[in-house]
Amino acid sequence: MTQTVPQTTAGANEIRDAVERILAAASLPPIVQAGHPALRQRAAEFDGQLSAEQLHRLIGIMRQVMHEAPGVGLAAPQLGIPLQLAVLEDQFNVEPEAATLRNRSPLEFLAILNPRYTPLGPELASFYEGCLSLNGLQAVVARPESVLLEYLTPDGEAERRRFAGWQARIVQHETDHLHGILYLDRAQLRSLSSNAEYAAHWAEAGIGKAREGLGFDAGPAGISVD
Repeated sequence: MTQTVPQTTAGANEIRDAVERILAAASLPPIVQAGHPALRQRAAEFDGQLSAEQLHRLIGIMRQVMHEAPGVGLAAPQLGIPLQLAVLEDQFNVEPEAATLRNRSPLEFLAILNPRYTPLGPELASFYEGCLSLNGLQAVVARPESVLLEYLTPDGEAERRRFAGWQARIVQHETDHLHGILYLDRAQLRSLSSNAEYAAHWAEAGIGKAREGLGFDAGPAGISVD
């Protein structure tokens, strides 16, 4: 099934106004939840809508929101800003068994603009995945094990970087956000679990027990989002 993701209609002034409201607020902004239009639209590419100072301050706030959530990534649309900007960082302590199985290693802080990823090879990895904009839920998503990410740095430099394992999953998840895609669009929906039920029944490093108990396969969900 192919879905058409609408392009945001927000112009530079609207984006700038939204950012200024966040920068002027006395508290951190909330993370918007599924159903908010910014999460279901292709965000505007960054092309100078914000000054260097505004962009730097926004990145700082996004990093704070990500840490407080807590999470390993946050995209600007999750704050209601339809702009192709995301921050990523994974410094969580993970049990060695889970880290090895998931190929999970620390990811230093990274801010990316206008990202695109390309799978590197046919290998897929299937694990439970959650989202700060879908509070309380997790589902199994099959994603490419390694990807090439092309993006702009906040300084305007074009970068190409390879990511593998859990880092590749974070990169794909956040880049998807900027194109109006939520992880549920790619998930095995029979695996969908509340956090409480996941903790009670399926919280192990792999997905074998959940696959058998809930009756889903470990492959891609078969959806293509253009």
